[in-house]
Amino acid sequence: MSFMNGGGNPQLNRHGELNHLLTIEGLPREVLERILDTAAPFTEVAEREVKKVPLLRGKSVFNLFFENSTRTRTTFEIAAKRLSADVINLNINTSSASKGETLLDTADNLAAMQADMFVVRHASSGAPYLIAQHLRATGRDHIHVVNAGDGRHAHPTQGLLDMYTVRHYKKDFTQLTVAIVGDVLHSRVARSQIHALTTLGVPEVRVIGPKTLLPTGVERLGVRVFNDMREGLRGVDVVMMLRLQNERMQGALLPSTQEYFKSYGLTPEKLALAKPDAIVMHPGPMNRGVEIDSAVADGGQAVILPQVTFGIAVRMAVMAMLAGN
Repeated sequence: MSFMNGGGNPQLNRHGELNHLLTIEGLPREVLERILDTAAPFTEVAEREVKKVPLLRGKSVFNLFFENSTRTRTTFEIAAKRLSADVINLNINTSSASKGETLLDTADNLAAMQADMFVVRHASSGAPYLIAQHLRATGRDHIHVVNAGDGRHAHPTQGLLDMYTVRHYKKDFTQLTVAIVGDVLHSRVARSQIHALTTLGVPEVRVIGPKTLLPTGVERLGVRVFNDMREGLRGVDVVMMLRLQNERMQGALLPSTQEYFKSYGLTPEKLALAKPDAIVMHPGPMNRGVEIDSAVADGGQAVILPQVTFGIAVRMAVMAMLAGN
């Protein structure tokens, strides 16, 4: 799945600037920091409800969502519109893809409509890479691709908005202990979080979950593994909860949602084992009473709603950087 430019990173142009955002894995620390720094002024735009800045005026952003996600698509749409872009939302499930048109046919047709950027969400890992590779092979590398979640592989803008949230509340990554809790096995968010945290210099990243929901060999990513949630939460600065997909609950991986909540749901009692000023994060949407107790979700340590606001700013930053601003 690589189309390396002379052994370099397929996401960067020859000047080391971002050309696509496909994954956090392999991106240099300075690129991640540049994205977070670029997002800071956009946070004010998001918070003050300044309607628009003209950075993407005249540019066309196509949201290609082959998999449903109202929340992610909406934040990308708001971010693009605040940058003054023309936004076209395509619900591919009800369009040409269901009539047998391939992913690359769709990309070709949209490229012919003078697209400047594709925001791609797909159930298959690697789909955004395939599009970026195809654009390069056909001499249209000026069209930028943003991965809005592909299969179990990556969700880079979610990982980045999580990093922005951590930096906002904790300032310095190099002093932190961070716990990621839940279904790491099926989570593209967890993969992006792990790559971002380790790249940004977090000295201890812990993953907490039942053996059935942790990937084999996950410690090779530079994390410490805990099957006991209480032990794993002891003394952490940041707790990142993961959403438990409904389809996992029916399968053989878990006994029951009640049992899961008892062992791995974040309750005030378990949170008390973390540092007193620990923050609680969740990518949303939350399953209350499954992965998180309402008392925690609505409590003073939760920063789940600020994450959403920061998400708009981070997506604005990524799009502005890709468009060369």
